[in-house]
Amino acid sequence: MSFTLEAGQVVGLMGDNGAGKSTLVKMIAGNFRPSEGTMRLDGKEIVMHRPVEARQHGIEIVHQDLALCNNLTAAANVFLGRELRRGIGPFRVLDYKTMYRRAGEIFKELKSETRPRDLVKQMSGGQRQAVAIGRTMLSEAKIVLMDEPTAAISVRQVAEVLNLIRELRDRGIAVVLISHRMPDVFTVADRVIVMRRGRKVADKSIASSSPEEVTGLITGAIEQV
Repeated sequence: MSFTLEAGQVVGLMGDNGAGKSTLVKMIAGNFRPSEGTMRLDGKEIVMHRPVEARQHGIEIVHQDLALCNNLTAAANVFLGRELRRGIGPFRVLDYKTMYRRAGEIFKELKSETRPRDLVKQMSGGQRQAVAIGRTMLSEAKIVLMDEPTAAISVRQVAEVLNLIRELRDRGIAVVLISHRMPDVFTVADRVIVMRRGRKVADKSIASSSPEEVTGLITGAIEQV
């Protein structure tokens, strides 16, 4: 399995259940170690054993379940595990004012209506995605991996999420979009990679492919292109 990512490019990663999409993404995110092969970032080989190491290289992942805390605010979720503190020596407290301000700036950059002080449990699917994506912008991500971000949300919320992906792309961030939703991939992606049984069977520009061709590649009606 070999493929490249360019800055400011959205790549749709498609395939049936068990095709190997999630395993591939978890290797890129540092959750799994590949048994062979290499990964390069900006031309330099990188080796990662833990997700924190991937984050240090500017690789972030937005999981399908989003991994948010429903009882916390949007700002608290954005800074979860990376909370800002103020004070001197051992006398340090959480710097809520700065975290609320920075979270608000991030949501504004994403053109999202999400408000920093709102509780996540009161949010729509699109707003929850904005919070999860907001986390990636704290570390100046170079690559964002998104696992089924539009699954189980309304049509209006799907449009919100696709706009968030466009915002990441416009900021020069490479996005890998795992999805079963053909319309979403053909709406927002620049390229589509199709996997079947752990192998890459296609890597094409959206302009040179079609939903019918991708469906055939996923099912095996078309062997490989």
